[in-house]
Amino acid sequence: MGEEEEKFDGMLLAMAQQHEGGVQELVNTFFGFLRRKTDFFTGANVGAPEKLVHESFSHHNKLAQKAHREKLAKQEKEHREKTERAAKLAKEEERKKKKPEENEPKIKELTDEEAEKLQSEIDQKKVEEKKKNENASMKNTENPSKETDAKGSDSEGEEDEKDKDKLKPNSGNGADLPNYRWTQTLSEVDLLVPFDVSFRLKGKDVGVDIQRRHLKVGLKGHPPVIDCDLYNEVKVEESSWLIEDGKIITVHLEKINKMEWWSKIVTTDPELNTKKICPENSKLSDLDNETRGMVEKMMYDQRQKSMGLPTSEEQKKQDILQKFMAQHPEMDFSKAKFS
Repeated sequence: MGEEEEKFDGMLLAMAQQHEGGVQELVNTFFGFLRRKTDFFTGANVGAPEKLVHESFSHHNKLAQKAHREKLAKQEKEHREKTERAAKLAKEEERKKKKPEENEPKIKELTDEEAEKLQSEIDQKKVEEKKKNENASMKNTENPSKETDAKGSDSEGEEDEKDKDKLKPNSGNGADLPNYRWTQTLSEVDLLVPFDVSFRLKGKDVGVDIQRRHLKVGLKGHPPVIDCDLYNEVKVEESSWLIEDGKIITVHLEKINKMEWWSKIVTTDPELNTKKICPENSKLSDLDNETRGMVEKMMYDQRQKSMGLPTSEEQKKQDILQKFMAQHPEMDFSKAKFS
């Protein structure tokens, strides 16, 4: 049903943009066409045209009101969660200020028995640490993977070199550019385009065209601020735009691929360093368990690689090897080759 409704969007949007009088003028044009080119008003029983128009209006009005309520509920939920997190952080900071002494080291006099026990634990830890270092030394001896690790480090260095010219994400995981600002989550993108005008903008003053892979935003009679292909595809029927404070056009885009961070909103934008994106926990909690686990694993592996540390799979293999070596101290691993 969504694709069927969307089929004529391009043609209807082109028509709408030519009606400076807005929706009222567009509706008048449509009914004028029915009057001049069809028997809509005269070909049916008396009252049938009014009934058809009323039923169609009622149907789409219900859908629009439902979508509006869902959007408001979503915005309220996000605002409430942000407020709760801020209050929690403020409360935690206040608690730390009131009780600084809890974070300070305390001196406690030990009995001879407690001191002897503590010394025994310290000696035991030293023995374990020494054994661990010996095992690590055996692992690194004549290990050909050392050369591979060096190559891996060089590769990571090259990646860092490539990322150095990329933009750092703003607080909304998007970018602040000279003519507009955009933010994103895994599922949606929000764009804010301010205009320096001396009057309050109305719908007839602006031109916004949202297509599956293209976006155009600007004032009528002026070069558009954006007229370019999007980074990736969006759901046109779930995307929207509106005018805020008479000066700002906000565009909401619903991503089709909800497992991807955009590195730019349109293809002509400077690239964003997606490795530095910090998604909100509340957004992750909206995902199902399987998807959330995949996202968190991807984020962890991404952070590990950026710091030159092993990924979750590599760490798992190392842990298994260390455990095996600890269980078999009688075996000599000094000449072993590991892949």
